[in-house]
This record gives sequence, structure tokens and C-alpha cells, in this order.
Amino acid sequence: MKTVTSEQIENFKNYISKYERFIIAGHKEPDGDCISSCLGVSYILDYFDKPYILINAGPFKRSEIKDFAEKFTDSLPFFTSQDVSTTGLIICDCSEISRLGELDTDLKVFDQFIIDHHKTSSAEGKNTIIDPTAPAAACIVQQIYEGIIGKPKKEEAEVLFFGLGTDTGFFRFLDSTQANVFNSAARLVESGANPRELYSKMTGGKPFMTRKLLGLMLDRASLYCNGKLVVTYETMEDTKKYGQEGRDSDALYSLMLAVENVQAVLFVRQETEHNCTLGFRSKDICDVSAIAAKFGGGGHKNASGASTEGKIETIIPAIVKEFSKVL
Repeated sequence: MKTVTSEQIENFKNYISKYERFIIAGHKEPDGDCISSCLGVSYILDYFDKPYILINAGPFKRSEIKDFAEKFTDSLPFFTSQDVSTTGLIICDCSEISRLGELDTDLKVFDQFIIDHHKTSSAEGKNTIIDPTAPAAACIVQQIYEGIIGKPKKEEAEVLFFGLGTDTGFFRFLDSTQANVFNSAARLVESGANPRELYSKMTGGKPFMTRKLLGLMLDRASLYCNGKLVVTYETMEDTKKYGQEGRDSDALYSLMLAVENVQAVLFVRQETEHNCTLGFRSKDICDVSAIAAKFGGGGHKNASGASTEGKIETIIPAIVKEFSKVL
């Protein structure tokens, strides 16, 4: 993880001083890091006494983030042209307006500042702080917070640690080059974050039906590419029967990546009659972000996603064909 520079922090401060109010937005179907980084930015705006609206299209399907849902809205009040000229838009944990989902306003009219850590981000310029080497957007926000304000309060440290823990798989995804991430975590613990309690919040409280759905996904899993790729899927009927209260795809990925010789996992969910969401996970050198990009998505080298038109029976062969080129 790179260190956020003093120039980047100064650019962010200048951006904040430029506007009277702000919209803070994260990607649709938010995870812990999305929520954490958005809230982290809100703490910085609180410090500057700047009003803001936290917006997210949802849905808040993950059980560990449902308590945060009430802090966000999926709609905005009417903005006059004068309002637009005095309002800034800060996007966290993604870089594209399209990834924000279906909202009731055109966010493209607002001047944007982007904080992201995804490898596939193409945004650039002084109104961006993007570090693909950072394991979580929350890590970047933490550095900005510390560079401007200093040591976070206990509640703020807990929220930032939650985002860091989410995107690192509670540090399982880190390697020997990322000692500074542990330093960041240590500073949050010194501020009052409790790793044991936060781990319990991240991994516990799953609805019973998510276990049934997980069992179905495991039973349906198949091997491809000489046993290096696991593929499974969820139909609309499955979602209706088992997935209304949430899901636990993280457990699915973890179990499948632990299988001997497996290098990657593909999970396909039929969202509508004509659209599917795709989840990709891998280990070591397999870059799933490159494959996700071919289907309109992106993300990290070892964790990516996409939303694409089509049906399970045609999408899976097309994606397996792309995996066969690299596995």
C-alpha cells in the first residue's frame, strides 16, 4: 500500500473548501469497505462542519452491514442549478458513476472526487486518490483522516477497521509486502477498535436460510480447466426461496479456493430474466479482474465482479472459455 501524499491530501482539502455541501456515494450492493470508506469521509466533512448526504442504491443484502443502512438514502432532494454549482460529489470504493446503481438523480452533473483502490479504475487527475495496492478503500480514507485530523475517535476507528477487515478477509489476503497495512490496523486498535468484536460482527449473525443456499451452491459446483476453476450458480428461484434475507458468498469462495489445485472461482447469479451478476475470486497469479473487464466489470486481481446481460446457461460457457486461456 502506498502512502497518501501531502499533495493528495491538500488537493482533497482544497476540494472540500470549494463547495458548501456534499454527496457521498458508494457502489451498489455495498460491502463493508464501501460503507466504511463512505462513513470515513463523512467524519472528515464533520470536522470541517460541512453538510452532506450519504447515498447508496443498495440493496443492503449483507447481514453485517444492515445496521448501517439507515445512515444512507437512495434518493436526493431536488437540486437547482445553483445547488449543483455549490455541491461536491465524493465517490468511495469505485470510480464509475454506472457502478453507483439506479438512483433518482443524475450524479454526472456534479463535480467529482474519487477515492478508490480497484485495479480496473481508469479515473485520473487531481480530484482522485486511487491506489490499487491498497487492500481497502478504508485504508486510503484512514490516511486522509489522519493527515488532516489526526488520531480517530473510537467509533470512527471501529468503522475504519471494519472496512479494512472486510476487504482483507480479516488479513488473510495480505502478503509479505504489506506490513504497513498492519501498522494502519494497529493505529486503529490503539484508538479503540476491538478486532475480536469486529470479527464477530463481520462473520456472525447470518440467517439460517443462507446456510441452506450455501449448501445448494456447493452441491451444484462443477470443476473446469483441469480442476483449476470452480463454477456454481444461483437461479431466480433459488433467490426467491433462500436468498431474500441475504447471502454468504464469501464463505462459498473460501471453501472452494481451499480445494486442491483450484486457482479460481466463478459464481453466477441470475438477477432478472435477462441479466446476471458475476462474482470472481482467485489466488496467486490468476488475475480475475482482466476476465471481469471482458464482461463489463472489474475490481481487484484476486476479487472482482460484473453485471452483464444474458442467462446462466450461455454466460457460464463464455466465461469458462476466457478462463481456459489463462488457467
